[in-house]
Amino acid sequence: QVQLVESGGGLVQAGGSLRLSCAASRRTFTTYVMGWFRQAPGKEREFVASRRHNGGRALYADSVKNRFTISTPIADANDTVYLQMNSLEPDDTAVYYCAAREGIVLKNAPSEYPYWGQGTQVTVSS
Repeated sequence: QVQLVESGGGLVQAGGSLRLSCAASRRTFTTYVMGWFRQAPGKEREFVASRRHNGGRALYADSVKNRFTISTPIADANDTVYLQMNSLEPDDTAVYYCAAREGIVLKNAPSEYPYWGQGTQVTVSS
Protein backbone atom coordinates (compact mmCIF):
# COMPACT_ATOMS: atom_id res chain seq x y z
CA GLN A 1 0.00 0.00 0.00
CA VAL A 2 1.54 3.28 -1.13
CA GLN A 3 1.46 6.14 1.34
CA LEU A 4 1.52 9.71 0.06
CA VAL A 5 2.07 12.77 2.23
CA GLU A 6 1.71 16.30 0.83
CA SER A 7 3.25 19.45 2.26
CA GLY A 8 3.92 23.03 1.23
CA GLY A 9 0.46 24.54 1.15
CA GLY A 10 -0.36 27.88 2.67
CA LEU A 11 -1.64 31.39 2.13
CA VAL A 12 -0.19 33.50 -0.67
CA GLN A 13 -1.16 36.69 -2.45
CA ALA A 14 -2.26 36.68 -6.07
CA GLY A 15 0.76 36.62 -8.34
CA GLY A 16 2.85 34.74 -5.81
CA SER A 17 4.33 31.25 -5.86
CA LEU A 18 4.21 28.06 -3.82
CA ARG A 19 5.86 24.67 -4.16
CA LEU A 20 4.00 21.59 -3.05
CA SER A 21 5.78 18.36 -2.20
CA CYS A 22 4.48 14.81 -2.10
CA ALA A 23 6.56 12.12 -0.46
CA ALA A 24 5.79 8.52 -1.33
CA SER A 25 6.58 5.54 0.85
CA ARG A 26 5.88 1.82 0.85
CA ARG A 27 5.80 1.83 -2.92
CA THR A 28 5.96 -1.73 -4.23
CA PHE A 29 5.75 -1.11 -7.99
CA THR A 30 8.63 0.16 -10.10
CA THR A 31 6.84 2.11 -12.84
CA TYR A 32 4.22 4.63 -11.91
CA VAL A 33 2.59 7.95 -12.68
CA MET A 34 2.21 10.76 -10.18
CA GLY A 35 -0.64 13.21 -10.43
CA TRP A 36 -1.82 16.38 -8.73
CA PHE A 37 -5.49 17.19 -8.30
CA ARG A 38 -7.38 19.92 -6.48
CA GLN A 39 -10.79 20.42 -5.00
CA ALA A 40 -12.38 23.76 -4.19
CA PRO A 41 -15.36 24.06 -1.82
CA GLY A 42 -18.56 22.92 -3.49
CA LYS A 43 -16.74 21.69 -6.59
CA GLU A 44 -15.64 18.32 -7.86
CA ARG A 45 -12.05 17.20 -7.65
CA GLU A 46 -10.24 18.26 -10.80
CA PHE A 47 -7.06 17.30 -12.55
CA VAL A 48 -4.04 19.61 -12.36
CA ALA A 49 -1.00 17.73 -13.72
CA SER A 50 0.56 14.30 -14.11
CA ARG A 51 3.92 12.85 -15.08
CA ARG A 52 5.73 9.53 -15.08
CA HIS A 53 7.96 8.93 -12.08
CA ASN A 54 11.10 9.01 -14.23
CA GLY A 55 10.30 12.22 -16.09
CA GLY A 56 9.31 12.60 -19.70
CA ARG A 57 6.20 14.28 -21.03
CA ALA A 58 3.90 15.96 -18.55
CA LEU A 59 0.16 16.52 -18.84
CA TYR A 60 -1.45 19.72 -17.56
CA ALA A 61 -4.94 21.10 -17.21
CA ASP A 62 -5.48 24.10 -19.50
CA SER A 63 -6.13 26.33 -16.50
CA VAL A 64 -2.59 25.83 -15.13
CA LYS A 65 -0.49 25.50 -18.30
CA ASN A 66 2.55 27.77 -18.33
CA ARG A 67 2.05 28.54 -14.63
CA PHE A 68 2.47 25.18 -12.89
CA THR A 69 5.23 22.61 -13.29
CA ILE A 70 5.19 19.03 -12.06
CA SER A 71 8.58 17.48 -11.49
CA THR A 72 9.32 13.91 -10.59
CA PRO A 73 12.70 12.68 -9.44
CA ILE A 74 14.62 10.38 -11.72
CA ALA A 75 16.59 9.19 -8.77
CA ASP A 76 15.45 10.42 -5.39
CA ALA A 77 15.85 8.39 -2.26
CA ASN A 78 12.85 10.18 -0.78
CA ASP A 79 10.66 9.43 -3.81
CA THR A 80 9.23 12.94 -3.86
CA VAL A 81 7.20 14.71 -6.53
CA TYR A 82 6.79 18.48 -6.63
CA LEU A 83 4.29 20.95 -8.00
CA GLN A 84 5.75 24.39 -8.58
CA MET A 85 2.94 26.93 -8.79
CA ASN A 86 3.67 30.41 -10.14
CA SER A 87 1.46 33.38 -10.94
CA LEU A 88 -1.16 32.10 -8.55
CA GLU A 89 -4.71 33.36 -8.87
CA PRO A 90 -7.62 33.36 -6.42
CA ASP A 91 -9.28 30.66 -8.55
CA ASP A 92 -6.36 28.36 -7.66
CA THR A 93 -7.60 28.25 -4.06
CA ALA A 94 -8.34 24.62 -3.21
CA VAL A 95 -7.17 21.58 -1.32
CA TYR A 96 -4.42 20.00 -3.42
CA TYR A 97 -3.97 16.24 -3.49
CA CYS A 98 -1.22 14.10 -4.91
CA ALA A 99 -2.10 10.71 -6.32
CA ALA A 100 -0.31 7.70 -7.77
CA ARG A 101 -1.12 4.92 -10.20
CA GLU A 102 0.96 1.99 -11.36
CA GLY A 103 2.09 1.97 -14.98
CA ILE A 104 3.25 4.54 -17.54
CA VAL A 105 0.08 5.95 -19.07
CA LEU A 106 -0.76 9.52 -18.05
CA LYS A 107 -4.36 9.88 -16.87
CA ASN A 108 -6.42 12.90 -15.85
CA ALA A 109 -9.41 11.22 -14.21
CA PRO A 110 -9.38 10.87 -10.41
CA SER A 111 -10.89 7.40 -10.73
CA GLU A 112 -7.70 6.20 -12.48
CA TYR A 113 -5.60 6.79 -9.37
CA PRO A 114 -5.98 4.31 -6.50
CA TYR A 115 -3.54 5.99 -4.10
CA TRP A 116 -4.10 9.43 -2.56
CA GLY A 117 -2.56 11.73 -0.02
CA GLN A 118 -4.51 13.58 2.64
CA GLY A 119 -4.36 16.94 0.86
CA THR A 120 -2.85 20.33 1.60
CA GLN A 121 -4.70 23.66 1.59
CA VAL A 122 -3.67 26.40 -0.84
CA THR A 123 -5.32 29.78 -0.40
CA VAL A 124 -4.66 32.65 -2.80
CA SER A 125 -5.82 36.07 -1.68
CA SER A 126 -6.70 38.85 -4.11
